[in-house]
Amino acid sequence: MKKTVLAAALALCPLPAFATELYFGADLSYAGQMLDCKAVYRDNEAPADIFTIFKNHGANLIRVRIWTDGNKGPYSNLPDVIRVIRAARAQGMQVLLDFHYSDSWADAGKQIIPAGWADIHDTDALADTLYRYTAYIMATLDHQGLMPEMVQVGNEINPEMLMPAAEPKGQDHLHAIDWARNARLVNAGIRAVREAGAKSKIKPRIMLQIAQPENVEPWFAAAAKAGVTDFDLIGISYYGHMWSTYDLPQTGDVIRRLRAAYPNKDVMLVETAFPYGADLPGMHSNLSAKAAMPGYDATPEGQKKFLVDLTRTVLAAGGDGVNYWAPDLVPNSCPTRNTGSRTSLFDLDGNTLPAIDFMKAR
Repeated sequence: MKKTVLAAALALCPLPAFATELYFGADLSYAGQMLDCKAVYRDNEAPADIFTIFKNHGANLIRVRIWTDGNKGPYSNLPDVIRVIRAARAQGMQVLLDFHYSDSWADAGKQIIPAGWADIHDTDALADTLYRYTAYIMATLDHQGLMPEMVQVGNEINPEMLMPAAEPKGQDHLHAIDWARNARLVNAGIRAVREAGAKSKIKPRIMLQIAQPENVEPWFAAAAKAGVTDFDLIGISYYGHMWSTYDLPQTGDVIRRLRAAYPNKDVMLVETAFPYGADLPGMHSNLSAKAAMPGYDATPEGQKKFLVDLTRTVLAAGGDGVNYWAPDLVPNSCPTRNTGSRTSLFDLDGNTLPAIDFMKAR
């Protein structure tokens, strides 16, 4: 379908009624690091707090990741998560806590077991370790009045969870998953979140996230067959043609089918990003201009057009919202992550770009 036809169809098609709140926001897991590194953000040319900026542009949800205790850096650990949640709550925004269950990045290409858990080979013992870790984090946050409204049990869990680094990796290994083991692990995390919520004023909704829309339906069908059913939201990562073969209409069709197949589950596009230009050598982004799609240029205007069309596609299909990944990477004074990224929602001088208003595209 041509993009002009898609835009016209969305303009004429009324959005569906929603039983639950619509969520728009950003993954600000880098916020603590950017603040420490003296990154400057400007809105209407005036310096402003990053959380205030997103609140003012329509955000009601902030996502933050947590790595396990083997993480050697000062960020994406429990104190850093507490810092981000406090800042989000100060602006009246809800929080989505994203458990990676790894000492560093866990994603669609790898789910590497934490170093401290690597010698646990019995599935029941490993599930119990995951349960106790999750329960500890949840109880600690609740004790400080920071219970998140949503929790991801795993990040982009396309492959089997908690695998040795030497195991096959990638989004095409669905067939290799030991579902008896995988379901035991996923359900252990779910149980920990449910039990923590039962003791709290805030009852977190549970999300399971799969990367790229073409992978979502087969994964959830296999998970349901294995007994993974006690969750509330289906989370999808979509980065255009950088990693997905699907265009926007196909992505909308996936969301429609998911809503029909799982009528009691909500669906959110929980990760997306799009470049406003081509990154120079040495810059952070692994999306760059290669993520541009037909009809959407890697320019500030193209970035906004993509996000507005994507948001309207998600909502028209019955999805519950869109969350942008790492919008706050701008040049700063630290030796790492210091060059910024042209998939940010800020330019290299820290000024907001037009695309930040995608959250108002309803």
